Amino acid sequence: MTMSPTAVLHSEWIKIKSLRGTVGSLAAVFLTTVAITVLVFATVGRAESDNADAEPLFGAFYALNFGQLAAIAFGATAVSSEYVNGALRISLSAVPRRALFYRSKIAVVGAAALGVGLLTSFTAFLGGQAFLGEDGIGLGHTGAVGACVGAGIYLALMALLAAGLTALLRSGVAVLSVLVPFTLIVPFVIGDVAGGAAQFLPDRAGQQILHEDPNGVLGGWTGLGVMALWAAAAVGAGWWAVRRRDA
Repeated sequence: MTMSPTAVLHSEWIKIKSLRGTVGSLAAVFLTTVAITVLVFATVGRAESDNADAEPLFGAFYALNFGQLAAIAFGATAVSSEYVNGALRISLSAVPRRALFYRSKIAVVGAAALGVGLLTSFTAFLGGQAFLGEDGIGLGHTGAVGACVGAGIYLALMALLAAGLTALLRSGVAVLSVLVPFTLIVPFVIGDVAGGAAQFLPDRAGQQILHEDPNGVLGGWTGLGVMALWAAAAVGAGWWAVRRRDA
């Protein structure tokens, strides 16, 4: 009997909940981002708010640089579990339609990351600003709500980028080895040697939504759109691999 799309979605959600690595990395998106935000704003937040060159909206999401690493880990572990001990063969035996299987897995990964991402972004923003008292900004500040929503989407896109690449490479370790340095180092290197090319890389483009006045040729939502294209390309490459290769 062929499983319905709803049943497949439910089974993929059960997989994510059942794996300690995926649950831990998903929880780390929230815990890491909020903990670092609280630590930074409780210690040096007021000093930074007095800095004339500081950008209060962008600075409110400083800890997103660490939370995105957990989002990458979540996307990678959620897919790499299929390539351990022949799990993919079992999954495809239960769901022979590879398109349905892959769409369901990507949908669950994206939905889970988006839900946690939005909770993380709003909590971190409000929690961090609470330590600044009168120097803080609220959701009524220009671009604040959009930045919070955009930050949640950004984390979900990072997870999907990792998920797609993991399906392509069949290794979560390989994806982490590529994406973590790519996110932390490459944009700065390219930015130094290639002018504005770095702004089209996924993290730089996606983080434009966090700026009250985005720099460069990309606006806030346009930059997030560029990042979505990166994620879509990775997910598409992953689908190619799942469709073409043997389990």
